[in-house]
Amino acid sequence: MAVPIAVLDCDLLLYGRGHRTLDRFKLEDVTDEYLVSTYGFPRQFICYLVDLLGATLSRPTQRSRAISPETQILAALGFYTSGSFQTRMGDAIGISQASMSRCVANVTEALVERASQFIHFPKDEATVQTLKEDFYGLAGMPGVLGVVDCTHVAIKAPNAEDLSYVNRKGLHSLNCLMVCDSRGVLLSAETHWPGSLPDCTVLEQAALTSQFETELHKDGWLLGDSSFLLRTWLMTPLHIPETPAEYRYNMAHSATHNVIERTFRTIRSRFRCLDGSKGTLQYSPEKSSHIILACCVLHNISLQHGLDVWSTPATGHMEQSEEEYEQMEAVDPEACRVRQELLLTHFS
Repeated sequence: MAVPIAVLDCDLLLYGRGHRTLDRFKLEDVTDEYLVSTYGFPRQFICYLVDLLGATLSRPTQRSRAISPETQILAALGFYTSGSFQTRMGDAIGISQASMSRCVANVTEALVERASQFIHFPKDEATVQTLKEDFYGLAGMPGVLGVVDCTHVAIKAPNAEDLSYVNRKGLHSLNCLMVCDSRGVLLSAETHWPGSLPDCTVLEQAALTSQFETELHKDGWLLGDSSFLLRTWLMTPLHIPETPAEYRYNMAHSATHNVIERTFRTIRSRFRCLDGSKGTLQYSPEKSSHIILACCVLHNISLQHGLDVWSTPATGHMEQSEEEYEQMEAVDPEACRVRQELLLTHFS
C-alpha cells in the first residue's frame, strides 16, 4: 500500500540525502500476475533488469537518498507498457508523477547505453548460417540475413517550427528503420529519423547501408518491400511478375518479409507508449527516439527470456509505415543480376 507523503520535494524523492534508499514497494510482496498486469513483465524478468541496470541507476550523486533501482525500473516499465504517467501508477510504488518521469528518463538512458549489447547482427559464421536456415524454413527464400522496414511513431510537435517531422499524413513522427530475424529479434534499430523522410531516403542515409556496403556479410541479403531500391544486399519484390518463377519469388519474399510486420505489432502491443492510444510521445525528438530504442532493447531481452511470442494485433494507433508505395526502379545492374540469378537458381 502506498505511503502518503504530504510535502516532499521531488528531487529529495529521487535523490535525497545520506545515501539511503526509498523502498516503498517490494517485489516479494506481490504476485507475478499483479506484476504482469501492472508492469507488463514477471518477477524474474524485472529482477534481471535490476541486476543489469542496478549499478547505473545507483550511481552516487551529491543528492543520494535515491529511489531504488527496482522502483525506478518498475516506474519505467509501467510507463512503457501503459503509455501513461497516471497518478495511480506512482501511487502503486509510492512516488510522485514528477518522480515517475525522472525514473523513466534514468532507465531509458541506461537501456540506450546497452543497445549495442542486445541489438546487433551475428558475427560468427555458425550463427549467420543458422540465421539463413531459419529464414529459409519460413518460405524457401535463401540467403536471408534479415528483413527490413520502417514504422512511424507519433511525437509531439517540436518546440521549434521544424517541418521535417511532419509525415505524409500531416502528423509529427519519427520514422524508425528496423531489421529483425525470423523470430522477431531486432538486429538493427535506428529510431531517430524525421517523419518527413521517405523510407528509401532513410535507408540511403542510415548506418545500416554503410554497414552492408562496407563490412557486413557479402554472401547474403536483407529483404525489403517496394519502398526501397533494389541493391546487391537488399532484395525487393518484382514490380510486375510475369513468369512462374517470378511469382514464386514474390510469394516467398512476401511471406518472409511479413515477419517484421508481426514484429511491429508485437512491439506496439507490449509497449503501449508507442501505439498512440494514449496520445503522442510528449518529448523532444531526441528523447522520444531514446524511448523507442529502449523499448526495442526490452523487446529483445524479453525474447531472450522466452516471454514475447507472436502476439495478436493490438487495437492501438501506432503509425505503420505510411509510405504511399512508389515502385522503386532498380538502377543498379549488378543488383538486377543478383536477383535474376536468385530467380534462376531457386525459383525456376
